[in-house]
Amino acid sequence: GGVMKHIGTVVLETKRCILRPFVLSDARAMFERWAGDTEVTRYLTWPAHKNVQETEQVISAWISHYKEADFYQWCIVDRETQQAIGSIAAVKVLEEIEAVETGYCLSRAYWGKGLMTEVYTAVLEFFFEIVGVNRVQASHDARNPASGKVMLKCGLSYEGTRRMGARNQSGICDIVLYGKVRQ
Repeated sequence: GGVMKHIGTVVLETKRCILRPFVLSDARAMFERWAGDTEVTRYLTWPAHKNVQETEQVISAWISHYKEADFYQWCIVDRETQQAIGSIAAVKVLEEIEAVETGYCLSRAYWGKGLMTEVYTAVLEFFFEIVGVNRVQASHDARNPASGKVMLKCGLSYEGTRRMGARNQSGICDIVLYGKVRQ
């Protein structure tokens, strides 16, 4: 279906944050605040970065994709400090069902402040209102319920658990599925 109107990683704003494309100079902050933190990556599908060069390589790859209209990878910036504090992305674009799968991570220093809920709300609004998706889906390791709380607060519904249905940095895990569809 040609219903989705892809416009790529455009700048989005929330009360406390600005969401923008990554630039190479974000590498140090990204490495130090989240990508190099094993506590942050514990339940993610990618391992913590060993050094800032690894983070630079990842950002470089993202930058090369920004010209693609269906590539969505935002850097979450704290409005007050102008510091990069996390990322949120469409990890999959599922054209055939007019859906996106989202993923996010946030610096541990910012956990528990309702920031991810604020950011994810803006991203959901962007996908439903601007891009015109019919569905947004997300998932998390069953051992990481905090991630699911964000999904619920943002209006996604629990759709089931795939037992031993995924693998991440903690090994094979139960994966909890959430979704929201256009009304």
